[in-house]
Amino acid sequence: MASTEPVRPLKDVWLKPRRVFRELASQPVGITDYLLAAAQGVATSIAVYRTQFAGTHVSAADVLQSSLMFGPIWGVLSLYLFAAIYARLGARAGGTSKRNQVFHVLAYGGIPVAASLVLWALTALFIGEAAIIDTPGVATPGGDVDGFVAFVLRLQFAVYVLLMLWSVVLQVMGFSEIQGLTTRKALGVWVLGQLLALLAAFFLMFLIALLFPGIVPTAPH
Repeated sequence: MASTEPVRPLKDVWLKPRRVFRELASQPVGITDYLLAAAQGVATSIAVYRTQFAGTHVSAADVLQSSLMFGPIWGVLSLYLFAAIYARLGARAGGTSKRNQVFHVLAYGGIPVAASLVLWALTALFIGEAAIIDTPGVATPGGDVDGFVAFVLRLQFAVYVLLMLWSVVLQVMGFSEIQGLTTRKALGVWVLGQLLALLAAFFLMFLIALLFPGIVPTAPH
């Protein structure tokens, strides 16, 4: 018997993704989709900057400023790119879906990644700037803080990885639902889409660097 409870996409997608994506299938892309895409872009930017500028003298304020400025733009644009890729791949795999449905899957399926912003904020409350920038040698004369920082960072990384993996699960289940594919085939579509997007990103960066030398900055030493 079908459930008569109202669907709350932001909450229900964590454990009932198929029902949420069925409910959203007929709805156009809305402001919530864009906000989720922007939040994912900011969270991903922080993670990338943390890795790229590890051990440098870049401040946490600079990372946050860049993430908040460019993260939302990249988040929305990347979801449009992925939506186009997955719509085409799903059709090639025998599925049937519309672009808005794929966008919903990417936006709402990425909620765990967007939620990692809360994780970054909580970690920063405990250990400060080290949560944003990986600065080696953070310790007090007694060495106690260094051990605590290391523990919190390991815990944060583990939770962040779990959130990313859960986002993958939600998106794969979403593609399976809206495109009428088996879960295994939907997983193959997801993996292939990620590879194609990665190749497209590398090609775009190479093209920009070739046409506009010096426009792509390198990480400071």
